[in-house]
Amino acid sequence: MAQADSAEVPQTAPHDEGPTLLGHPRGLFVLFFAELWERFCYYGMRALLAIYIAEQYFAHLDQDAAKAAASASYGGFTALVYALGIFGGSIADRVLGYRRTIVVGGLFMAAGEFMLMSSSKDLFFIGLAALIVGNGMFKPNISTLVGKLYKPNDARRDSAFTIFYMGINIGALLAPLGCQAISAAMGTEGHPDYRYGFMLAGACMLLGLVCFGIGGKQLQGKGLPPPGKEGMGPIIQVVLGACIVIPGVYALLNYNEDVLAYGLYATFIGMEVFLVSIAMKQEPVLRARMFVLILLLFLNVVFWSGFEQAGNSLNFFAKERLVPLTIGDWKMPFEWWQSVNSVFIVALGPVFTGLWVALDRRGLNPSIPAKFGIGLIAMGLGFAVLNLGIGGATAEGNVYWYFLLGLYFVHTCGELCLSPVGLSMVTKLAPEKVTGMVMGAWFLAIACGNYIASEFSTLAAKEAGKVSTALEKANAYGTVFNYVFLVGVAIGGGLLLSSRWINRGMHGVK
Repeated sequence: MAQADSAEVPQTAPHDEGPTLLGHPRGLFVLFFAELWERFCYYGMRALLAIYIAEQYFAHLDQDAAKAAASASYGGFTALVYALGIFGGSIADRVLGYRRTIVVGGLFMAAGEFMLMSSSKDLFFIGLAALIVGNGMFKPNISTLVGKLYKPNDARRDSAFTIFYMGINIGALLAPLGCQAISAAMGTEGHPDYRYGFMLAGACMLLGLVCFGIGGKQLQGKGLPPPGKEGMGPIIQVVLGACIVIPGVYALLNYNEDVLAYGLYATFIGMEVFLVSIAMKQEPVLRARMFVLILLLFLNVVFWSGFEQAGNSLNFFAKERLVPLTIGDWKMPFEWWQSVNSVFIVALGPVFTGLWVALDRRGLNPSIPAKFGIGLIAMGLGFAVLNLGIGGATAEGNVYWYFLLGLYFVHTCGELCLSPVGLSMVTKLAPEKVTGMVMGAWFLAIACGNYIASEFSTLAAKEAGKVSTALEKANAYGTVFNYVFLVGVAIGGGLLLSSRWINRGMHGVK
């Protein structure tokens, strides 16, 4: 997919666009900062969550069993965070419009973060449920609103999503550092108080809403309520509906993992069937494009099932199985590893943007399916890098930090081939009237990937629990990581080989 940069875009905006900044509508940067702080909220909390749950609620179990139980809870949370995007997109399309759905979702997220400070387990998990419901309204709609700032054939759209993706990752970079720092400052030596990290995350969510509210005039009138849905009535209906949904989400998080898993997979398959039914009603070109979109949604599941080990098994691995980066007397806190992917995104994002433009000029720019294939291969190869380190682990079963750094570098390259490209792809291939819902389906695919990732993490913890020595536990993780490596390389390689044929179904969309 060609990535246009500002040097190639005329600085004169269309007459209805208003002033630009760096060749883009100023509304893009309003969304950039709103999303930056929302991602600070989410990734700051996520960096602490699995560790906090294991230590706070499963401390009565042995260490490996606690990690397995926490991995399951973490996986259920991250899956539902993305799964509810399908409903958030529909609410925006049909009831509130994008702007008001974003604000309502952000307020629920902030409230959820502050609930996580409670010492009550029930209130903690209700807070997670509020976060899930709020994120479902916020996340897919702010991404869709980016696309709505541009006309369908605007060459700047791809670079706009890359800029927006940089905002996501600046927030994700800062979040673990800030939340770990305040947790350490408010705790005792060796025992950070993660509740204050959750507090900081909630405050930053409110800051993101302030940015969004102040910059509303820059959004060119996009994202307003559907005709006849103005006023407070629809807002009250959505808020009441969210309050009704939260107890159900709480129950899924606490009581029945099988119901959550089967419900999640059934919802995804049902959505794919629904998209097929929509595709069959389109004329041949649009129908073929939608079939490609449906295929890539399935492949999106595969990518995130490996990539999203980061906050779960890789987080535990960094805490317990890593020889840390040491400079003098200073040791890098293990929570900081949650920022490494975002550091690479911010550093490499412009490189990949320029790379796509340079390759496009030479007629060598990979198609969207080819980029997906490259991304999947990179996801698998990242685990091969870490397994090299496990193969050379110390007698204590510890792996040198630079192997985990290598994994994150390779994974980031894969992510840059797939994720921003995929966001832009949805806004191009989805029919206009259901763009929000299809963006929700994109995040539903990520939800399924997150849940499968938690299954891998739980399996790794259980396998480690079957052996006694530290070195054997490290090798148990390596065995599970090898499964992910094989899946990523095999499916990615097959997609890469068939990408030219699949690309024909896109009928010129790049």
